[in-house]
Amino acid sequence: MKVCVLASGSGGNSTYVEIGGYKILIDIGRNRKYIVEKLKEIEVDPSEINYIFISHLHDDHISALNTFIKKYEPTIVISKLMFGELDSIHEYPHILIYEDEVILNNVRVTCMHSSHDATDSRNFLFESGKNSVVYVTDTGYVNYKNYKYLQNKEIYLFEANHDVEKLQHGPYPDWLKKRVLSDYGHLSNNASSIYLSKLIGENTKKIYLMHLSEKNNTEELAMKEIKNIFRTYKIAFNDIHCAKPDEISEVI
Repeated sequence: MKVCVLASGSGGNSTYVEIGGYKILIDIGRNRKYIVEKLKEIEVDPSEINYIFISHLHDDHISALNTFIKKYEPTIVISKLMFGELDSIHEYPHILIYEDEVILNNVRVTCMHSSHDATDSRNFLFESGKNSVVYVTDTGYVNYKNYKYLQNKEIYLFEANHDVEKLQHGPYPDWLKKRVLSDYGHLSNNASSIYLSKLIGENTKKIYLMHLSEKNNTEELAMKEIKNIFRTYKIAFNDIHCAKPDEISEVI
């Protein structure tokens, strides 16, 4: 298994996952040129991408979709409701509709409903043998019923969008602050850290904090919060990193 965050932030989001013999993108924000360049940096030919999993239809998660599929023709994996709303792909021949689960030979993908102001937004769990990747971003909270899928996995790509105090005193208008803080918005550093303290286990190898707001957060604030929470709960886990908006992560 290989995992690399290609971009994570308000300007665009895309993550590469290689698992069970498949080469997968989770979302495809930014633009095609950026995605292609970053894939080549990790020695992946963009024509080898088998699937693009779509988490939701906000532009920062799909902005490169149409131009990428026109050239490389991967299969788009998308929910029925999202497909119905995305007119631009209705004639595209390579579509796989998901509901709650996708099975790709020896790869199982659990597609969990998230809580975001977008049509049928989802989070994902990729599993193959002993390998597992959790992808949780763009959600106002994590439903307790999904804990059974999310606990004690290998890699966590987990949203830590904002510092609440920085957001409240920041430049956003009141309506946007309320949206971000709502159950249909984004996870704060504090909420993310508490969820992770309940989810990680002995199998966990790495955490990447995702979708940090450039205006309402910093890497220092996100890392300070999760370290404080883990210390409070007596969790000795230190392999924690912040994904960047315009740089790839390490290849995990």
